[in-house]
Amino acid sequence: MTETAPRRSIAGRLAAYGIPLVVSAGLCYVLFTSIDFGEMAAIVRRDCRPWWIVAALAVSILSHVARAARWRIQLRALDIECSLWQLTLSIFGTYAVNLVFPRLGELWRTTYVARRTRAPFTRVFGSMVADRLSDTLTVLLLILLAFALASGHMMEYLRDSAGAAERIAGLLASPWLWAACVIAGGATVWWVARSRSALAGRLREIVAGLWQGFAVVATMPGRGRWLLLSAGVWGCYYIQLYLAFYAFPFTASLASAPGGAVTVLVTFVLSSISMAVPSNGGIGPWQWAVIFALGTYGLAAAPAGAFANMVLGTQTLLLIALGIFTFACIAISNKKNTHKKPIKE
Repeated sequence: MTETAPRRSIAGRLAAYGIPLVVSAGLCYVLFTSIDFGEMAAIVRRDCRPWWIVAALAVSILSHVARAARWRIQLRALDIECSLWQLTLSIFGTYAVNLVFPRLGELWRTTYVARRTRAPFTRVFGSMVADRLSDTLTVLLLILLAFALASGHMMEYLRDSAGAAERIAGLLASPWLWAACVIAGGATVWWVARSRSALAGRLREIVAGLWQGFAVVATMPGRGRWLLLSAGVWGCYYIQLYLAFYAFPFTASLASAPGGAVTVLVTFVLSSISMAVPSNGGIGPWQWAVIFALGTYGLAAAPAGAFANMVLGTQTLLLIALGIFTFACIAISNKKNTHKKPIKE
């Protein structure tokens, strides 16, 4: 008798896919009701210099290739060989899937690579977790850098979000929450470690595979190249936004002014933080963060909104195009592999 994965409840599916969609729709509603959409569209038609947007999108594609090359180093350390082309397609596909099903893209790329390489899913998944954790640490370092260079603007952002921050801090300060977490975590670890059931044995295998994929970063060959590629990935993200600033005269004046690099950095950091909010491709939170950041430098809501929506809109269109390209390539590859199979007599 084969085991089947438990079906996710309707409530679980609504939480996973419905909430991000509602968040995106709600924030977009707030954006478009607080900004004169007609004025914003007129600004785009009148002032936008599209070649800067095209240049930014080209750098965006380069960042995806650099991310794939970085992940390849981790996979090779696990004796998992996958071509740069396939890994690049997996990155393209990840962002396309996340536009429709937030956070599911990472699961899709893990499954895709595991099947292509015939590698254990848990080891590939562990390497992906390490990949994402490195992004989280990078964002934290960038936040510290932004505070060091522009503490006033960062503190204004925190003051504006003080209500939410205080509620989160109050929840985290609850001793009952931490006690419950410790008890539940300890009981789970004890059961998995001591139980002889098939389920506990399978969980031990999964944890071992995840740890192997995660811990390889500390000992793998090519750590120097991995760090350089990490810097390259985030450098591309920053340069992409910097180039986009020159697509409009009002943002170009901010970028080219003394301290313009810091202005772009603050905008970049706040927009990166916003990606932690569950939403479809950052739609809603990303624009809000960018508009807020530009507002702290004196830019009005309408031009800031025109810039934010133009940048994210074109980026979203690029991800859709890359997603279509990716799944077309995968379909063609699968068809070729099917034709190569020998016909049984």
